[in-house]
Amino acid sequence: MSNKRNRNWQLLTLTSLFLGYVGYYICRSNLAVATPLILKEYGGVGITKIQIGTVASVGVMLYAIGKIFNGYLADFLGGRLMFLVGMICSIVFSVLFGLASGLTVFIIVWACNRYFQSMGWVALVKTASRWYPVKWHATVMAILSLSFLFGDAFARIYLGSLILLGETYASFEFLANWRTVFFVAAGTLTAIAVFVYFTLKSSPKDVGLEEPEANPINVFGAEGNHAERISIKDVLKPLLASPLFWLICIMNFSLTLVRETFNFWTPTFLNEVVKFDIGEAAIGSMLFPLVGGCSTLLAGVTSDRLRGRHGRVVLPSLILLVLSLGLLATIDVAGKPVLALILLSLVAFFLMAPYSFLSGVMAIDLGGKRGCSTVAGLVDSAGYLGAILSGHTVGMIAQYYGWKMAFGGLAGICCTAIIAGTVYWLIQERDMNLAQALSSEPETEAPDAPGKT
Repeated sequence: MSNKRNRNWQLLTLTSLFLGYVGYYICRSNLAVATPLILKEYGGVGITKIQIGTVASVGVMLYAIGKIFNGYLADFLGGRLMFLVGMICSIVFSVLFGLASGLTVFIIVWACNRYFQSMGWVALVKTASRWYPVKWHATVMAILSLSFLFGDAFARIYLGSLILLGETYASFEFLANWRTVFFVAAGTLTAIAVFVYFTLKSSPKDVGLEEPEANPINVFGAEGNHAERISIKDVLKPLLASPLFWLICIMNFSLTLVRETFNFWTPTFLNEVVKFDIGEAAIGSMLFPLVGGCSTLLAGVTSDRLRGRHGRVVLPSLILLVLSLGLLATIDVAGKPVLALILLSLVAFFLMAPYSFLSGVMAIDLGGKRGCSTVAGLVDSAGYLGAILSGHTVGMIAQYYGWKMAFGGLAGICCTAIIAGTVYWLIQERDMNLAQALSSEPETEAPDAPGKT
């Protein structure tokens, strides 16, 4: 009975975290979906792709800064509280953005929204680390990663369909307004937040169940199995000494830049180059996260079957990602919707498999229960520092040199991820082989954490 009760709570926790982060994305993808409408309304007064790209880039910068502070804060305060606070604040600032007017106000309000959005994933990682055993980590985190991929896809279909309805029928014209997009997103997240409040618990201990053991090769060693509060110094010291941590940060810098570029600019690219209507472009852009979600789930299950040897999945994906970006940069897709969507899908498939590992299962592997949110926050902050370029810089390149140049630049940047992925593979294989060999000798002391010398 206890085992059945534990499984039921694990399933409820998975559902609550999943739906909660879908809600986060509805209040994040709303700007990408609404951007063509904002450009249409304000284009005559000088708001171009560059200015909207600036709004996005400042938001990404605040998101990256928030990851640094909120990652440790989630380890200190607990996952459930942070998850709910981030939701409430995102609801408030989504409403304020819908009421705003003018570039300066857009920048300030969107930056605040992105800062509080940074609480979501680190809180999710903290909660997941306390609910699920190591043998399920890659699969569980792959499923939870679907929340931001399918959540992104759902947000684009959901909000894009409302816009399309407003463009098609005069009686629903108010739906084809960018302000409505933000109000609908905020209302939807409010309903989800109520559900999460009543269903999510920080730990199995809150319902009288035992927590599973942490990964024994985390950087804190045996102490990583405890979720008690510790100082920031004690969290960072073993983490910064791990070469795997730095390699993950390097990979995330490149991959988050690519992901944020496609998250934000795909509707505009499909509208301008492939000649989709605005509503059709919003719906068509959902294919990117949808295909990426399938890739993520396949990668998670495969990694668990490989006993957590993530490099065997990550490195081949990175190589094929660079090739896919190269194709998108060289093949003319103007007015060719099927070809454009196929190439976008290839990029999504080979991007999201490695990306979903970096601040998910790899963060839990490195940080255990003690510091996994800090790891996830720092890794994500490194990624989103790179993603700052996805708004203003990519928008400027697309404005003056075209989309092919923008995609070619992304392919070049991702070559650094291939190098880091290769070194990560070699180090992780060595560490796991050593841990496996020593675990077969009962009298031998437990091995040092990966990256320790």
